[in-house]
Amino acid sequence: MRETFDITGMTCAACSARVQKAAGEVPGVTCANVNLLKNSMELDYDGSPETAAAVVEAIEKSGYGAARRAKAGEKDAHAASERPGAAAERAVAEKRNQLVISAIFSVPLFYVAMGPMFGWPQPPALAGEANLMALGLTQFLLCAPILFVNRHYFITGFKTLWHRAPNMDSLIALGSAASAAWSVAQLYRMAWAVGAGDAATLHAAAHNLYFDSAGMILTLITLGKFFEARAKGRTTDAISALMDLAPKTATVVRDGAEVGVPVEDVAVGERVVVRAGESVPVDGVVLEGSAAVDESAITGEPVPREVAPGDRVTGATVSTSGWFAMEARAVGDDTTLAGIIRLVDEATSSKAPIERMADKIAGVFVPVVIAIAAVTFVAWLALAGDVATALTHAISILVISCPCALGLATPTAIMVGTGRGAANGILIKSAEALETACNVDVVVLDKTGTVTAGAPRVTDVRLAAGVSEEELLRVADTLERKSEHPLASAICAYADEKTQSVQNVPGAKWTCEKFEQVAGGGLSALVNGVPALAGNARLMAAHDVELGELADAAVTLADDGKTPLFFSWRGRALGMIAVADPVKPTSASAIARLRAMGARTVLLTGDQERTAAAVARRVGVDEVIAGVLPAQKEAKVRELQEAGRTVAMVGDGINDAPALARADVGIAIGAGTDVAISSADVVLMHSDPADVATAMELSRATMRNIKQNLFWALFYNAICIPVAAGVLTPFGVTLNPMIGAAAMGFSSVFVVSNALRLRTWRPSERSTSEAIPVTEVTVTVESVAGAPAPAVKRKDQTMTKTLNVTGMMCQHCVAHVRKALEGVEGVSAVDVNLEAGTATVEAVDSVTDDALVAAVVDAGYEAAVA
Repeated sequence: MRETFDITGMTCAACSARVQKAAGEVPGVTCANVNLLKNSMELDYDGSPETAAAVVEAIEKSGYGAARRAKAGEKDAHAASERPGAAAERAVAEKRNQLVISAIFSVPLFYVAMGPMFGWPQPPALAGEANLMALGLTQFLLCAPILFVNRHYFITGFKTLWHRAPNMDSLIALGSAASAAWSVAQLYRMAWAVGAGDAATLHAAAHNLYFDSAGMILTLITLGKFFEARAKGRTTDAISALMDLAPKTATVVRDGAEVGVPVEDVAVGERVVVRAGESVPVDGVVLEGSAAVDESAITGEPVPREVAPGDRVTGATVSTSGWFAMEARAVGDDTTLAGIIRLVDEATSSKAPIERMADKIAGVFVPVVIAIAAVTFVAWLALAGDVATALTHAISILVISCPCALGLATPTAIMVGTGRGAANGILIKSAEALETACNVDVVVLDKTGTVTAGAPRVTDVRLAAGVSEEELLRVADTLERKSEHPLASAICAYADEKTQSVQNVPGAKWTCEKFEQVAGGGLSALVNGVPALAGNARLMAAHDVELGELADAAVTLADDGKTPLFFSWRGRALGMIAVADPVKPTSASAIARLRAMGARTVLLTGDQERTAAAVARRVGVDEVIAGVLPAQKEAKVRELQEAGRTVAMVGDGINDAPALARADVGIAIGAGTDVAISSADVVLMHSDPADVATAMELSRATMRNIKQNLFWALFYNAICIPVAAGVLTPFGVTLNPMIGAAAMGFSSVFVVSNALRLRTWRPSERSTSEAIPVTEVTVTVESVAGAPAPAVKRKDQTMTKTLNVTGMMCQHCVAHVRKALEGVEGVSAVDVNLEAGTATVEAVDSVTDDALVAAVVDAGYEAAVA
């Protein structure tokens, strides 16, 4: 099982590495991920209380604190985490108070210590050779409060050093303590010199005081930590904003009366009342009333949704008008908002593969720095013979080295990056998915519900001569009301939009009797006692219904991926209604963005070739794999991976779940099924295919930022440590420990500030109406057994062939010939002319003349290529 532990005492990457190692070595622990930025640890273990207690004990033995974070309803664990913003504000306040007190004593300390060097006027009681002892004591008294207010550096630093797990505090503590201890020793030398009357020793010892360095090191480090805390607090804005969406109170009906209660007290099944202007407190179903609900915070949809009894409502959405009562179905941690917060929190707690490299470096960084400082001290002592010089270089190395910048380089960028994703409706479940997404070179998209809307709609209505649209829709509506087919629902919905339902028209007694579904054809019934049909051209031809120009129009619509349905009444054609699953408005621009990013796009669908190819041409994908069975989708993704490609799979249905899990990055449409969402690495809450490209852009921006941070952290230490060691001293360049302390503090500020630049990141935009140039689309059709048929190249300019057809006598014959030719694989369009006795065919180059002629002959006619 997985649980969260709150960790205390961590200050740098060496700390997080030590805690992670200590927890990971406990028997029963599968994986431990420590987040320095959030002071937390995600622990996968066997769930045993003994194991959890052993983990806490191991961490405490390492010099840190740990407590299991309570879940909802638990009382025995550490209190649940507070709002991230509040924790950040408290950390900033603590550092501010520490900094103010340090500065009050550091400024006069620096003035009296460095004043004689710069010729600044000194207080008479401290000026001159006669007052050197007073000057030394004053520096000591000014330094002591600084050491005390910053005592946590020494407590933590020496504690971790004792446990042989030194961290950044150890470096600060060693540097500052060495300066202070050396200065106290020189203070005693001065006292002995005064008693002995040794003016030379007194003067030499006075010039070897480092109280100002000891105090200023701590003050400058604290200054850097203050700015770092402020910057780190801003990285949690995304989670804080999500938490702020949650309502604090709810109005529930108890014992027949409305009562205001904290939202935590709402129970599943309770009746909750929501008025205009109030937030929906929990997830549930409307029981009574109606309202317009603004769901933009959850779905991104700017237009309020009208809700009525039976509709689901989501917590944290806002009722803009109306009143309704609802039944609570999900409360507490089970609400949609809580799930979103949990996903974002888990993502920011996880580690990207690139972060593990930083962790390995951090694990050995501090011991190596201490070793370098020790070697430097010995080397300068041997070269210069001066303890003060050797100590200066050693202290400079200790205080300028910055494992903190190395530890913050990755988690800060991931925190801000996932936050920006959440703000744009993209929930990234793990840092690993965020890193992998930048390397995706193939994007596989499910068609229905992903590229298309997922619900059939009426796209075209064609009327026969002398027929009104009202007459067509009355017959169509009466017939289709009896059917459960998805296309029937689309036609009925369209009829409801255009005119009142026939059952509600006063005086109209439209009846539907002897209703029958004709397999492979459509519907047959008696409408008002008169025969009526609804279906394809084959059904109409079987009942000798002349379609006339409707047949030609149907061919054009079918080539465009639409399904034409004919309707007849009283033995004559009334018209045709075309139904299609429309392409989402942003699909074409989204795919254009993906192609511009260098990713190959593949449309993977179980639909027929003609429909899939029509959608492909409309949106501009590079390849179509049609006729894929649900079980084959995962295999197709695996084939691409075995070819060395990094694959992202985008889907929304249950049948997409195996492919989503198999892909390097699984991306689920937010409006899809729970199974698909749980199998995915990224969830698009807006259900917009454009967010696929946005997620990849965000990944690339975040990884670019991480690499910048890591470069700066490594470059900073690689340059500054040799300078502090004195390699440039022969050229007159020597690093003062105070300058080193300032550089160390602000190196972390620089890294965090660079990560915060991601807050200004915005996705690129591309016009949805922009034409997408596609010169070639590969269409592969899977057989029922799963073996792929040979790939067919669809090109913009296809060949055109004309056949002379004999034996056609009516439109019934025309329909037969057209159907026969359309059945030839590779044929994209057929135009049959009864008067001329010809059939014009558009097809790809691989379609032979013999195949076309054979198709017509098999239909019962004679044909020859013109």
